Amino acid sequence: MASETTQTHDTPKVQELYLAIEMSQSEWKLAFTIGLGQDPRLRNLVARDLGGLLEEIELSKKRFGLGKQVVVRSCYEAGRDGFYLHRYLQAQGVSNLVVDSASIEVNRRFRRAKTDRLDAGKLLSMLVRYHQGERKVWSVVHVPKPEEEDQRQLHRELMALKKERTHHINRVKGLLASQGVTLEIRSDFQAQLESLRVWDGTPLGTRLQARLSREYIRYQLCKEQIRELEALRLDCIRHAEGPAMDQVRQLLRLKGIGVNSAWLYVMEFFSWRAFRNRRELGALAGLTPTPYQSGESARERGISKAGNQPVRAIAIEIAWAWLRFQPASQLSQWYQDRFAHGSSRVRRIGIVALARKLLVALWRYLETGQPPQGAIMSNP
Repeated sequence: MASETTQTHDTPKVQELYLAIEMSQSEWKLAFTIGLGQDPRLRNLVARDLGGLLEEIELSKKRFGLGKQVVVRSCYEAGRDGFYLHRYLQAQGVSNLVVDSASIEVNRRFRRAKTDRLDAGKLLSMLVRYHQGERKVWSVVHVPKPEEEDQRQLHRELMALKKERTHHINRVKGLLASQGVTLEIRSDFQAQLESLRVWDGTPLGTRLQARLSREYIRYQLCKEQIRELEALRLDCIRHAEGPAMDQVRQLLRLKGIGVNSAWLYVMEFFSWRAFRNRRELGALAGLTPTPYQSGESARERGISKAGNQPVRAIAIEIAWAWLRFQPASQLSQWYQDRFAHGSSRVRRIGIVALARKLLVALWRYLETGQPPQGAIMSNP
């Protein structure tokens, strides 16, 4: 009797090489594996040695008996090194992920071991789990294009300069206060220093005067650079072409939306991020609620604050301005009906809710061209 032959249509499993990179200033820790349950192959590499990184990948292919065309999947945590390594790996045919470090799960023990070796191993196991279907194991950072990343430099430098300007002012005032002196910082500050007297009528110390003078010069330099950047930004809004500038000008048509907020919203969010829904938008701004429910205990712990801090801060400012300049809009009426008659704490809670709703409304306005209901458009 002839034996029956059973045909199968199983396809051979495609092998993959997984690589996790733990980065520091002087050294990178590399961890390689081909799947869960495999001991990782650990290697040390001088930081930013891109040629050495490719060599280690090839050596790992030989170590695990993989072919030249095997799929290589890698990851590293977002941080100071930015996205240049991601772009380099992608150019070399490596499928790379940049991971939000705050989303990586950690042991909850009060004291736990932490080394670069352990961190690399943790990243590696999570990378394998992610590619095997556990998509919620961490949050993947959306990497901007080089030109999109470059367009964020102007407003970020401007924010840094404004903080530095405040630091210089506070330092000058603090030094003067230590001598019992208060002085308005004006353009004639240098001349005023010579005539200042402390409590007993004696002049300020010569070294203190010199320090205050140098501090004032740095303050003036910050002011000048801020003026230059603001002028450059205004010139871009008036004359530059491109989708991002069109979105900035579109937001500026709404009464109550100023240059700072329109520019920040577009360059940080709307010009290059593809939001799928309003929940994703609110989460990225850190404006989503964080409920706590366990057994019979249930309470609200406020917003997550896990997103973009500058956008979240400007969203709150815009919400207050919206109440002032758009009192007849549907959103303002919603706030007035629900929160305006409550305590100051209730009003502050309400303004966060308004900021989230307004952020979503502005996103839809840029996507569809339909302004928030009842909003007044400013004069062109």
